[in-house]
This record gives sequence, structure tokens and C-alpha cells, in this order.
Amino acid sequence: MTTTLADTWGLHASQFWLRGRQPEKRVEFAEELGMWSVYGHPEIEQILRDPATFSSDTTRLVPEEMLKNADYEVTSAGNLLQLDPPLHNKMRKLVSRAFTPKVVADLEPRIAAITHELLDAVGTQGRLELVEDLAYPLPVIVIAELLGVPAGDRYLFKGWVDSMFESSEQISLVKNDEKQDEAIKKSMAGQKALLDYLGEHVDERRKQPREDLLTKLVEAELDGERLSRAEVVNFANILLLAGHITTTMLLGNTVLCLDTHPAWDERARADRTLVPAVIEESLRYLTPFAAVARTTTRETEVGGVTIPADRMLMAWIAAANRDERVFADPDRFDPLRDPNPHLAFGRGIHFCIGAPLARLEGRVATNILFDRYPALRTIPGEPPKFQVNPNMTGVRELPLTTA
Repeated sequence: MTTTLADTWGLHASQFWLRGRQPEKRVEFAEELGMWSVYGHPEIEQILRDPATFSSDTTRLVPEEMLKNADYEVTSAGNLLQLDPPLHNKMRKLVSRAFTPKVVADLEPRIAAITHELLDAVGTQGRLELVEDLAYPLPVIVIAELLGVPAGDRYLFKGWVDSMFESSEQISLVKNDEKQDEAIKKSMAGQKALLDYLGEHVDERRKQPREDLLTKLVEAELDGERLSRAEVVNFANILLLAGHITTTMLLGNTVLCLDTHPAWDERARADRTLVPAVIEESLRYLTPFAAVARTTTRETEVGGVTIPADRMLMAWIAAANRDERVFADPDRFDPLRDPNPHLAFGRGIHFCIGAPLARLEGRVATNILFDRYPALRTIPGEPPKFQVNPNMTGVRELPLTTA
């Protein structure tokens, strides 16, 4: 059997799409998880574009014993990712003003300045740990400044966020074991610490408003009423989390894709108009968030398979991004792929609100890395380390030589 890069890097065994394999079935019931798995591109498009049938409110189907470690009232109110229309549309509208094309475009000089500052701090020792030195701090500083929380607290965020995603277990709705309980407990503790932290800042903004996104959320009205404290905190939490995790992985994965495809590295350095296409293809090729969850509100059919009402399903967008029915030669890294309808940022009403910002950060940082370093190569004997969570594909350590 051939060894793929996914095997070499030790990527999660369940991520078959990174090993040159297509799924045996596009839609199947995963008995050991108690939920449905969907792997096909058109099937997942159908799911993401139909919120009436496929609800984002997944907490309603999580067994009570799994919720004993969580205050779900507190963690789900105002959580944009868990909301369905009409409330979702109203909440999203509140924050969409902070991510208009003009607002995002105006951030470019600041993103460039932060990138230079971070790389200046590395010095000239001929090596870079891309995640620690740039891919993690850059998007965190940008989103922290937008929200109005101290960017210097990013080391606190990192500890809390890491604990949320450090389990290598696939969560099962039917399995009842200590290992899973412990993983959920740890994840919830990290989430609670971050929510408590943001809660303090929200309380402060109520007393002392500032010119920042957190103040705008505190002062925002929905149908004539202010948002509750929990809604503001969860809203801010999603923006802070989603505002950096995807971009951190996007940056690391893009550099890694160029390292493993040196001809493309050479071409993109010579022709910078290729950089956005390189980023899009890396999002398809190594999709940061591999899956999104939905629940069925009625009996429905997906890919010719009947799924009953009130069932949880995992839409594996990373597998869909390698669907040979949609992408010719899906295991080839090809930035000139056109069209490239990858699902890395989702589809439909939940399409990632921060996608333009993530793309901008990726483009600016990649160009500056090219400008500053004649080469960026992985170091023999120091392989990249990846996220261990099966729902993610992204480097968490990427040592590089810059000579």
C-alpha cells in the first residue's frame, strides 16, 4: 500500500479523503457515533442550502448526560452557528456591518504592519516556527483589536482554545465512556474560561462604552430590545474563535502546500496574482474545519437515502472538497483549478461571515513571507505537527528554514 503524506504526517486515521480514497457511500449511518455521515459535494450543498430541513440547532439532539458538564443555556444563546432563521438572519445582520467589503479592505495596512512586526520579532536566525511566530498571533491580534479586547491576552486565549480541541476522539451520541466524558469536560472548561473572560469585558462596556465591536454589540437592538448579556458574550466568543482558528490553519496549510509543491511555490513567488488562487486551492486541498453538524427537522432524502426526522448528521465538507464528481483529479494540488467550488467556508445562510477577512489575511501574510524570505522549507527531522481533532485539518507546529 502506498504511503501518503497524510500517513507520513500522522493525520487522523478517519480522514480517508487525504489518503486518495473516495467514500464507499456518500451518505451512511455511522452506528458507533449514532449519527449520519455525509461525504458528497452535491449532497452537502443540498444540506447547507436548506436550513428549514437541516437545522443548525444541534443541542436539541445531544443526550442529557452529555450536557451535564455544560451550561447550555449560557453557551448557546446568541451562538450564531447554532441559530436558524429568522433569528439567525437578524443576529447576522447586526454583525455583518463590521465585515463589509470596505471595512475589511481598510484593514489591509494594519494586517501588513502586524505581519511585519511579528516577523521582525523573530530576528534573522534563519528559521521560523510559522504557527507560533505568525499564523496564530496575526489573526488573533486582528480580531482582538476589532472586538476591543487586549491583543496581549492572546496567550490566555491559546490555552483555552487548545483545550477545546485537543481530543482525538470522534464524539459519539451513543457511546458512554469516561474518556469521552473527560474530553467534553475539558473542552467545556476551556470554553467557560473564555466566556467568563469576555463577560467581564462586556460588563465593562456597559459602564464605559468605547469605539469597538464589543460596544456595538452591547448597544445593538433586536426588535427594539437590547441583546442579553449571554447573547453578547456568545456572539463575541464565536467571532473571536472563528476569527482566528480558520485563518491560523489556512496560513499554515498554504505554506505547507507550497513546500510540498515547490513548482507552485516558484510560480506564485514570480507571479503574485496567483496567491489568491493558491489560498483557495489550499482551502480545498487541506480544509481547516472538516465537518459541520446539522439536525433533520423532518424525514428527508439525501443522495437517494432516506434520513428520518430528528437525526444528527455530520456534513464532511473536507471529503466533499475531494469529490471526484465535482473536482477532476481531486488529489492533485492545482491552484489553476477553475471553477473551484470548495466548501471550506460553507454555503447558504451560514456562509462564513469572516471569509473575506481570512482571505485578506492569507494574501497579505503570504506576500510578505515571499518578500522577506527567499525560501520557506520544512526541516528534515522536524516534521509539521497537526491538530489531533478529527474535525480539523491544520498544522499546529510548522518549523521552517528561511535560508
